[in-house]
Amino acid sequence: MGAVSSTQMLVGLAIGIGILIALSLKTKIHTFIALIIATIVTGLIGGMEVTVVMKSITTGFGNTLGSTGIIIGLGVMMGIILEKSGAAEQMAFTVIKLIGKNKEEWALGLTGYIVSIPVFSDSALVILTPIAKALSKLSGKSVVGLGLALATGLQLTHVFVPPTPGPLTVAGILGIDVGVMIMAGILCTIPVYIVSMLYCKWLGRKIYQVPSDDPACGENEFTRMDFKKEYLKSIENIEELHKARNLPTVGLSFAPVIVPLILIFINTITKFIGLKGSYMTAVELFGSPITALIIGTLISIYGLGAKMTKKEVHDAMNEAIQSTGMIMLITGAGGALGFVVRESGIGNALGNAVIYIGIPGLLIPFIIAALMRIALGSATVALTTAATLTAPLLSQLGISPVLAAMSTCAGGVAFSYFNDSGFWVFNGLYGLEDIKDQFWAKTMISFVGSGTALAVVLIASIFIK
Repeated sequence: MGAVSSTQMLVGLAIGIGILIALSLKTKIHTFIALIIATIVTGLIGGMEVTVVMKSITTGFGNTLGSTGIIIGLGVMMGIILEKSGAAEQMAFTVIKLIGKNKEEWALGLTGYIVSIPVFSDSALVILTPIAKALSKLSGKSVVGLGLALATGLQLTHVFVPPTPGPLTVAGILGIDVGVMIMAGILCTIPVYIVSMLYCKWLGRKIYQVPSDDPACGENEFTRMDFKKEYLKSIENIEELHKARNLPTVGLSFAPVIVPLILIFINTITKFIGLKGSYMTAVELFGSPITALIIGTLISIYGLGAKMTKKEVHDAMNEAIQSTGMIMLITGAGGALGFVVRESGIGNALGNAVIYIGIPGLLIPFIIAALMRIALGSATVALTTAATLTAPLLSQLGISPVLAAMSTCAGGVAFSYFNDSGFWVFNGLYGLEDIKDQFWAKTMISFVGSGTALAVVLIASIFIK
């Protein structure tokens, strides 16, 4: 496309995002409707025909929920059984005993960091959220800070460490050994993890929100207050509370979470190392996130819910399903926006523009990946696009393929916002409705992570040529 068309596409995206922010902040229009309106405006100003815009909205909406909707529904149903049976509380208490007082963010971040290597980050966030909620109730800490620590750990390995698809593709395109990519990703993300956890601890005081104790509230209802130090509970108080409760065993409490993760992990590893055989059909079936979560939900129903009546279980499930409706609508709308932007061709326009601006070589993959993430919402697509556009320039620019890969991944972390499905999944699970809170949580942590990772890459470039 020509320069005018590229400019028109960029203007369309800017106006669409501006309308979304204005409608969300200044009017009574719900975020879901605001997202659809912004998507239509972005597509039309970006040069798409009306019929194409409308088809892209439905396609993008359907594609997003096709990959996340069932997982969200199953995860929330499993989560409510974990909560009502006391299993989530048992898991939280076990984590606190293992890590000690005032380290909950670090533990959840590390948990997410490890789990996301074999498990898709959005799926893992849904599966592990009951632990974050239970930890919030037991420690008195904000569920937002705890949940963001978990989400951040998940995101770091999702973007930096193979065998997750994005960094694995980057390694292949740039000709980097997978083992080297794994080590580089881990080394690069250690400083990012430390800085991010400190930010999550700070945000937990800025946005102090805890799960509501009101039984009339739904699964995703929270109580918002101004932070006070006396809200934090000591380990001694938690131990007294734990002794007074008749909770499920540790093994049974963790089983609905651990079993699906193990099944998904086995499926991922067998595919990665290329195992063959008739048994692979069963491994693929039981290791798919949907089947694995069904198994986890069944374990929670017949293991943890053994003392509950059929009606109590069904009522809990219905409550969970009702609470997921708006999460799915907003997540789907965010996917629709990302799909329309992708179909308009803005990604290629941004990438080609950056290459010819003449910026320092090591910043090129970072900026391309960051712009792709802003435009398309998907970290995996951003990494693939940036690596593809950068690969032919490596010898010309004279930069290390490993550093180029880390720069690409650093850009892929950047700017999680309205067209990122994970942005809306997090907001829905942790009860963030105000756009300012959403910005301080998922968007700001992506800036923190991306900026820290880029700083690590630039420092490393002094010693690595």
